[in-house]
Amino acid sequence: MVLEYLPVLILMVFALGFAVVTIVMSDMLRPNKPEKVKSSTYECGAPLFTDARGMVSIRFFIISMLFLLFDIEAAFLYPWAINYNVLGLFGFVEIVIFIIILLVGYFYAWRKDALEWE
Repeated sequence: MVLEYLPVLILMVFALGFAVVTIVMSDMLRPNKPEKVKSSTYECGAPLFTDARGMVSIRFFIISMLFLLFDIEAAFLYPWAINYNVLGLFGFVEIVIFIIILLVGYFYAWRKDALEWE
């Protein structure tokens, strides 16, 4: 029975060996020239204008919640599409009601200009 797991053990040894050899070789072959600029915090190459803990517009949170809402919609549509033949007409009516509810929310957000990024 132990022989059945031998290929898995060999693969794990090779994977671990490859990882260790790669890390050791990169440490030995890379140039080591420490500088103050290299150890500083990287912020897109530009100095900060203000404190990072400043106020954030509420629009950012609204856009992110709407993104999550429609992302979850796609996550619910996928299993329905897989089981479409099993669910039949009842499943079709349920998903149409689900999409209508989401469309009402979408048009409400659109009407309130929640999708504008200004």
